Amino acid sequence: MVPNGWEKKVFGEIVKLSKAKYNPMKSDTCLPCIELEHLAQGTGQILGSAPASSLASIKNKFQAGDVIFGKLRPYLRKYAKPTFEGVCSTEIWVFDPTNKVTNPYLFQFVQTDKFISEANKSAGSKMPRADWGVVSEMLVPLPPIPEQQKVAKILSTWDKAISTTQCLIDNSKQQKKALMQQLLSGAHKGKRLLDDSGKPFEGKWKKVKLDDVVLSTQLGTSERTKNINESSVIPLIKMGNLTWGGFNFNKLETIPKSIVDNNLILQHGDFLFNTRNTPDLVGKSAVWKGQLTEVTFDNNINRITFDHSVNTDFICFYLTHGKGKSTINSLPAGSTSVAAIYWKDLKNIKVPLPVVSEQSKIISVLNNADREIELLDQQLADLKQEKKALMQQLLTGKRRVKTNDTEAA
Repeated sequence: MVPNGWEKKVFGEIVKLSKAKYNPMKSDTCLPCIELEHLAQGTGQILGSAPASSLASIKNKFQAGDVIFGKLRPYLRKYAKPTFEGVCSTEIWVFDPTNKVTNPYLFQFVQTDKFISEANKSAGSKMPRADWGVVSEMLVPLPPIPEQQKVAKILSTWDKAISTTQCLIDNSKQQKKALMQQLLSGAHKGKRLLDDSGKPFEGKWKKVKLDDVVLSTQLGTSERTKNINESSVIPLIKMGNLTWGGFNFNKLETIPKSIVDNNLILQHGDFLFNTRNTPDLVGKSAVWKGQLTEVTFDNNINRITFDHSVNTDFICFYLTHGKGKSTINSLPAGSTSVAAIYWKDLKNIKVPLPVVSEQSKIISVLNNADREIELLDQQLADLKQEKKALMQQLLTGKRRVKTNDTEAA
């Protein structure tokens, strides 16, 4: 059943694949070329382009306002509606709608779970691609053109709000990056934070080796047990649960509580350093804030205890960002698949260190910046969820809109 005035159409009847091609070897016009890497995942944003003349192969041509969609399986939520004429990779579909559907409405429809699900029924195995033979046969409930225009206009308002929020997040992240560059390196250029009395901090920062400010190091447990009574277990933090500055509790494993040494139970403020991982992930670190009760850690993680001259959060921020992270990335030894950072190497790296009160002020500023970003991230997630719910209503006719020709049902 479809709403009054709507039709149910096969997708291939209302949308064709564009046959317009562009051969850079036979054209004097240099058009911008969009590759899959230039399309943001799931946002409709275009992140850049390349000169088509520098890519000596025939490309799909599109006009401003056309809907394009990445058909290579890992990129199935890459779509856009460019505002300029150009060309794109042959791994990107350019849709050519009939007079039954408008481009703005089509742009909203290709974002639906229904369309993505059909596109996921891929052809090929090594590099699976969306199969036009499958996608073209899907049934689409289609409102009249005036209603399509109104629905697309409503949803585009949400798109603008989502885009604006994403820009705010990107700007906030750039501002935080600049803050960290300034505040974590001692490169203040005459600008310092204020102390508790309202005066700028003074005095030069020291550059100290980690070994000079560390009291102890301790690797975690080597115990591993599965398929046990859940009432007798304790969570185990492994390298996969550690991020650059935080924690990910997906796939959190457990071990029997009875075999865990009490000395290996995490305490609030513990600094954890990932000693073994793949070359690009080894060296992650984070500060435990008591997110879970009674948690232990495995022997791929080193718990490091600092003396009273160090704010642990300051060290963590430094080692997981900017110059500090670059230093960590230069330390791993091992193979191309598994790398390690041993304490004998880690202990010799030098860290710029102000007095602990200034460290605390710096962390307070950076934590405020993080909270602003987290708030914007939540707003973005809420907007996306609200738009998704609205799409489910408007693109199926469960909720009708007023147009000049129809009244809401």
